[in-house]
Amino acid sequence: MILNQRASGILLHPSSLPGKYGIGSLGEEAYSFVNWLGESGQRIWQMLPLGPTDWSHSPYQAYSAFAGNPDLIDLNFLVRDGYLEKSSVENPPAFPTRKIHFKTVLPFREGLLKMAFNQFKISGGFETQGYHQFWDQHWWWLDSWSLFDACRNNLPGTDWSEWEEPLRLRDSGALISYTSKFEEEVHYSRFLQYIFFAQWFALKNYANSKGISIFGDIPLYVAFNSSDVWSNQSLFLLDKNRQPSLVGGVPPDYFSETGQLWGNPLFDWNKMKEKGYDWWMARLHFNLRMFDMVRIDHFRGLESFWAIPAGEKTAINGSWMKANGEEMLQLLQQQIGSLPIVAEDLGLITPEVDQLRKKFNLPGMKVIQFAFSGDSGNTHLPHNYSGDFVAYTGTHDNNTTIGWINSLTNKERAKVQSYLGTEKLDNWDLIRKVEESVAQIAIIPLQDIQGLEGKARMNKPGTTRGNWIWRIESDQFNPAHTKELLKLTKLFNRYE
Repeated sequence: MILNQRASGILLHPSSLPGKYGIGSLGEEAYSFVNWLGESGQRIWQMLPLGPTDWSHSPYQAYSAFAGNPDLIDLNFLVRDGYLEKSSVENPPAFPTRKIHFKTVLPFREGLLKMAFNQFKISGGFETQGYHQFWDQHWWWLDSWSLFDACRNNLPGTDWSEWEEPLRLRDSGALISYTSKFEEEVHYSRFLQYIFFAQWFALKNYANSKGISIFGDIPLYVAFNSSDVWSNQSLFLLDKNRQPSLVGGVPPDYFSETGQLWGNPLFDWNKMKEKGYDWWMARLHFNLRMFDMVRIDHFRGLESFWAIPAGEKTAINGSWMKANGEEMLQLLQQQIGSLPIVAEDLGLITPEVDQLRKKFNLPGMKVIQFAFSGDSGNTHLPHNYSGDFVAYTGTHDNNTTIGWINSLTNKERAKVQSYLGTEKLDNWDLIRKVEESVAQIAIIPLQDIQGLEGKARMNKPGTTRGNWIWRIESDQFNPAHTKELLKLTKLFNRYE
């Protein structure tokens, strides 16, 4: 397991890859990125969650914890496989190359995906052995997901709690009736998942064949308007109107003076326990098949979680409640042995959370951008690291390293310069510190390798505009950067 080896990797979501169709995909550019990882001595590709996103396009607000995001399906591979005519993709609109313009990209893609679906049907795709094998492996979540997706796109209301009562409560007759009513849409949703997972596992297998491990991400919570909550209402803290009674978030922290109000429904851990944590077991096993290792986002929520009364405008007025994460992880450990899991343990971490992480030998996270507040005992300073951590210059929630450097006050800049022993202060100074640290794994966002400024930031927590849209262009892969990264990787024994 690579978590037990000294290695280095890159953080990049597939949507940020280059390409002419407005958004990165699982196509040729992804394979080229895998090749680049190998050339630069990297052994890990870390990405964000891959689920179908809501209006915010945040990978952390998905309509399903199991379904893949059709926005990442590669169009050229649909041509290769005979589901689209080459002429249909030869002259796409002139999409921006350094950002995703979802309002124009998604309608363009939707038309082509539906053309591919029609060809799939005509050619008997649903009768093939490949599709039947896919259905046999995935029906347990795909059946509910495809109906949810069809209803979501065709019924009025902002979420499933506004559907008619028999459907909302999943009456068997209503499920049969609506599956028949939206038969075409249900099959379209299943087609998209079949294609997504075929393309995904082909890419993962290629990466693994090149010695690259894929590092996935599991959001602790799921969105209220999701197939998961609709299909498993008893497992969440909902009121009599099937609305969340308490919602998730975090109290005031580094990112926000009023905390972060995520609004996700919270788990009913007592009900989870009664059912043998079957939903969580399915989710973890599913993700550990998709990825070689995974990060559990907001890991501290497996020990205790910040519960905010529904309707609050900020996350200030919440309270801590206990979770059953230890029992759940114990069960997973009994089933698979060592856990290839990284605990996202940033923010307010109690001794109990740290003990939970250490009990299961899970690496935590260190972020050097957080290192320069406080004194020399700051745990994010590299001299305070231990081996059981994944060290970052920044995460998807941080500014780019250059953007961060540019935002420093004179006093802060002097402190960083003193620690690093340099006056010029650039991105490679921070990268070098992370790579040379004793942390077992070092992960660098691609923006930092390329020395990009703050406008290339992936996400700014607490905001809803301008996030998740950054893309890299092919010509930004500077050979000098590749050479420098390879040099550092070899120098600090992160190269096999």
